[in-house]
Amino acid sequence: MRLHSIEITAFGPFADTVAIDFDDLGADGLFLLHGQTGAGKTSILDAVAFALYGTVPGARAEGRRLLSDHAPAGAIPQICLEATIAGRRLRIERSPEFERPKKRGVGTTKQNAKATLEWLDGIGENLSRSQEIGDVVKGLLGMSAEQFFQVVLLPQGEFAKFLRAASDERGKLLERLFDTTRFGDVEQWFRERRGSGAKALAEQQQAVDVLAAKVAAAAGIEAGADAEPVEWAHRLLADAADVRDSTAAAHAEARDTDRSNRAALDSAVALKERIRRRGEARESKARLDAAEPERAAMVVERDAAHRARLVAVLDREAAGAVADTESAQAELDSAAAVLTKSAEGRALLGEVPGQPDDSDRALIRPRCEQWSSEVTRLDTLIEQQLKITDIGSRRAALEEKRQTAAAELEGVAAERAALPGLAAEATTAVADSEKAVASLPGLREARDRAADALAAAGELRLRSTELEQLEKASVQRHADHNLAHEALLDIRARRIAGMAAELAARLVEGDPCEVCGAVEHPSPAQAEPEAATKDDEERAHAAEQRAAKALTDARAAVGDVASTVAILRQRSGDTSEDDLAAVHLDAVRAHDTAATAAAQLDRRRREVDDLQARDLALHSREREVETALTGIARDDAVLASEADEIGRRIAAAIDGSESLTARRDRLAALVEAATAWLDARLRVAQVRSVAQKRAREAEVAAIDGGFTDLAQARAALRPDSRVAEIERELRDAENRRAIVTAVLAEPEIAALTGNEVVDVDAARAVVDSGAAALESALAAATEAHRRHTDVTTYASRLEQAYTALVPLRDEQAELTALADVVAGGGANNRKMSLRSYVLAARLEEVAESASDRLRRMSGGRYEFVHSDAVGSHGKRGGLGLDIHDEYTGAVRSTKTLSGGESFQASLALALGLADVVAAEAGGVVIDTMFIDEGFGTLDADALDAVMGVLDELRAGGRVVGVVSHVDELRQRIPSRLHVLRGRTGSTVQIAG
Repeated sequence: MRLHSIEITAFGPFADTVAIDFDDLGADGLFLLHGQTGAGKTSILDAVAFALYGTVPGARAEGRRLLSDHAPAGAIPQICLEATIAGRRLRIERSPEFERPKKRGVGTTKQNAKATLEWLDGIGENLSRSQEIGDVVKGLLGMSAEQFFQVVLLPQGEFAKFLRAASDERGKLLERLFDTTRFGDVEQWFRERRGSGAKALAEQQQAVDVLAAKVAAAAGIEAGADAEPVEWAHRLLADAADVRDSTAAAHAEARDTDRSNRAALDSAVALKERIRRRGEARESKARLDAAEPERAAMVVERDAAHRARLVAVLDREAAGAVADTESAQAELDSAAAVLTKSAEGRALLGEVPGQPDDSDRALIRPRCEQWSSEVTRLDTLIEQQLKITDIGSRRAALEEKRQTAAAELEGVAAERAALPGLAAEATTAVADSEKAVASLPGLREARDRAADALAAAGELRLRSTELEQLEKASVQRHADHNLAHEALLDIRARRIAGMAAELAARLVEGDPCEVCGAVEHPSPAQAEPEAATKDDEERAHAAEQRAAKALTDARAAVGDVASTVAILRQRSGDTSEDDLAAVHLDAVRAHDTAATAAAQLDRRRREVDDLQARDLALHSREREVETALTGIARDDAVLASEADEIGRRIAAAIDGSESLTARRDRLAALVEAATAWLDARLRVAQVRSVAQKRAREAEVAAIDGGFTDLAQARAALRPDSRVAEIERELRDAENRRAIVTAVLAEPEIAALTGNEVVDVDAARAVVDSGAAALESALAAATEAHRRHTDVTTYASRLEQAYTALVPLRDEQAELTALADVVAGGGANNRKMSLRSYVLAARLEEVAESASDRLRRMSGGRYEFVHSDAVGSHGKRGGLGLDIHDEYTGAVRSTKTLSGGESFQASLALALGLADVVAAEAGGVVIDTMFIDEGFGTLDADALDAVMGVLDELRAGGRVVGVVSHVDELRQRIPSRLHVLRGRTGSTVQIAG
C-alpha cells in the first residue's frame, strides 16, 4: 500500500481544507511530521485511518466528534485519500456523521456519514456504501482496521506497554492482530464434546444406578449393587426364582384343601334346604284343605255378579232416560217463562197449548222467521246511524287539519319575508372570510418575523452580557501572557549571562571543553547568585505557552460570541425587547383574528347556499299548503251531504215510540226465546218415549238372567274390585296347591323320613379357615412371582445399560485427557492452550524479526528472547518476552531497560510485529508507514542507530513518516510536514 495524497476539510483541528502530497513529501523515503502539541499531527494519521476504514484509532473513536470546532457554520467535514493498494489505484472520499445547524430555527440536526470509492484505473464498479468500501479495503490490504492501526500507524506508547505487559495482556493484543478463531473453535469443540460426553456418561451412569436401585427394590433388599452389578443382579434373580417355586407349591396345596371344604359345606346347605322345603309344603297343604268351603261360596257369589252385570247396564240406561225427561221439562218451563214477559210471546203461548208434539214446529217456526227478518232490517238502520257519528268525527279532523295548514301558511309567508335580510348578512360574512384568507400568508410571515426578532433580542441580551465578561477575561489573559513573556525573556537573559558558568559546571578534568576543546580547565567560570538554569527557562517557557494558549482560547471565545451577537443584532433589528414584544403581540392577534375568519369561510359559504335553498323550499311548501286547504274544503262538503241523507232515512223508519236499538234488542230476544221454547218441546217429547222403552228392557233382562225380578238382580250386583278380589283368591289357592304338590313329589324330598339332622355352621367354619390359608398362600405366591418378574425385567435392562456404559466411560476418559491438553491442562507441561500455542509461535516470529532491528539499534548488545516457560503460581506460559544482554550474557526482564533502551525495544518490536502481520495478511507490501512519537528519550548515539534502522525501512521504495516534535530530527530529516496551530484552526506547510 502506498499513499499518494490526502485532502482534509473541517476535520479535527483543521478548519479549512489542507492538502498533503505524500509522493512529493516522501520522495526521499523518509519525512518528518512535526509541530506543537495539539497542533494536529496525530489528526493527519486519524484522517488516513478514517478514509480507509471509516473509524479512527484508539480511544479517539469513542468521542465520535470529528467535525472541526474551528470550521465555519454549515461546513462539511470530508477526507479525500488517493492511494494504491494491492496494485489498484483508487480514490476514497468520506464524510463522518456530524451535527449541523438547522436551516430553520435554532438547534442542530444529525447529518449521516457518507462515502464513495472511485477506481482510478477504470476497472470495476465505483462504490457509494460505507460498509462495501470497508470490505473492499480490508480485502485489498488483507488486514482489519485494528491490524492496520498497529502495522501502518505504529503507536509507540502502546508497544511500550506491550513490551512490559504480562502474558495475559500481551495475549489480548496478539489476539486482536492474529486471527486465532479456528483454533479457538477447536478448543470450543473439545470443550463442548467433553461436556456433551460427560453429560451422556452421567446420564448413562444414572440410568445404571437407577436400574440397580430398581433391581434391589424388586428383590426386596436395601443394599445397592456391588462392583459388578450384572453378576449381582443375576444372583438376586436366582434367589427370586427359588422363592417363586416354593410359594407356588404351597399355594397349590392350599387350593386343593379349600376345594374339599367348600364341597362339604355345599352338601350340608343342600340337605338343610330340602328339610326346610318339605316342612313348609306340608304346612301349606293343610291350610288349603281347611279353607276349601269358603272358596266354594266365593264361586257362587262371583257367578251371580257376572249375570247381574248385564241387567245393571239396562237399569242404568232407564234411570238416565228418566233424568233426561225431567231436565227437558225444566228447560221447557224456563223458555215459556221468558215468552210470558212480552205481549207477542204470550200470544204465541196461547196459539200452541197442550202437551209437546212433533206438530209444534209448523206452528212456532213461521213466527220466529218473521221476527228475525225485522231484526235484520233494524241492524242495517243502526249501522247507518253509527256512520253519521263517524262522519262527524271525520269532519272535526278535517277542521283541525284546516287550522294547522292555515297557521303553517302564515308562518311560511313570514319566514320568506325575513330571508332577503339574512342572505345579505351571510354574503357580507363570506366576503370578510375571503379577505382574511388572502391576507393570512402575509400575517403569518409577519408573526414569525416578529417571533424570531423577539427571540433574538432575548438571546442578544444574554449573549451581550456573556461577551462583556469574555472581553474582560481576554484582556486579563493578554496581561497574563505579557507578564509570562517578559518573565521568560528575563530568565533567558539571565541564563545567557550565566551560560559560561553553566558550561563550566559540566567540565570534567581530562575531558575536552565543549567550547575551546582544551583538556585543562584552570579557571572555570562561577555561577552568579541570580543566574537562571535550563530548568528555570523550561518552566518559564511552559508558563508562557500556557498563558499563550489561554489567551488564544479567550480570543477565540470572544470571536465566537461576537459573531453570534452580530447575527442576533441583525435578526432583532437592534430594537428594544419591549418594542419587539408589543409588535409580536399585535402580529399574533392580527394573525389569529384572520385565521379565525378564514377558518369560517366554508361554513359561511354553506350558509349562503342554505338560505337560497331554504327560499326555494318555502315557496314550494307554500303552494303545497294552499292546495291542501282546497282539498280539505271539498272533502268536508261531501261528508255533510252524506250525513243529511242518512238522517232522513232513519227518521222515516221509526215512529218515535222507542229507539232503533231498543226495538232491535226486544225482537232479537223474542226470536231467541221462541226458538229455545220450540227446541225444549221437541226434546221433552223425544226423551219421554226413550225412558219408557228402557224400563221395559231392564225387567225382561232380569228374568232372563235367572232372577225373580229386577230387585233381586240389583241385590246380586257386586263392584268390579270385589269380583277381581274373588278371582285373585281363587287363582292364588290353585297356584299354591300346585306348588305344594310339585315340591312333595320331588324325589329328593320324597325320600326324606323327617328324622335327618345337619350342622351347617361347623362346615362353614372349616371353609373359612381353609379360605384364609388359601388367601395367605396366594398372596405369598403372587408377591414371589411379581418379584421374580420385576427382577428379571430390571436385571435385563441393567445388563443392557451397563454394556452401553463401559465404552462411554473409556471414550470420555480419552476425550477428557485430550481436552485438558488442548486447554493447557492435564499432561500439558507448558500449561499452554491451543490458541496460546499459536500466539506463542507468532510471538516467537515477532521476537526473531524484532531482534534483528534491536541488535542494530543497540549496537549488537540486545536481542529479544521468547519464553514458553510456565508462569508463577501455575499461570499459563508461552507468551513470555525477555531481553538478552550480550555484554553480560544474562537474560533479564524488559522492565529493567532504561527509557531510551525501552524506546528502541518498543520500536523494534513494533516493526517486527508489522512484518509478521503483513506476512500473515498474505505478504502485503506496506509502502507507507508512520511511527508516532518516542524519539525524545534517545541520546545522540541511540538516535543514530534508530535512524539507521529507519534508513533500512525506506530501502526498496518504502516511505516512512516520523511523527515527533524533537528538534534534532529537523536537522536529520530534510523532508518535513510542519503542522501549525492557530486560533482559527491548524494549517500545514511542507519543507524540503
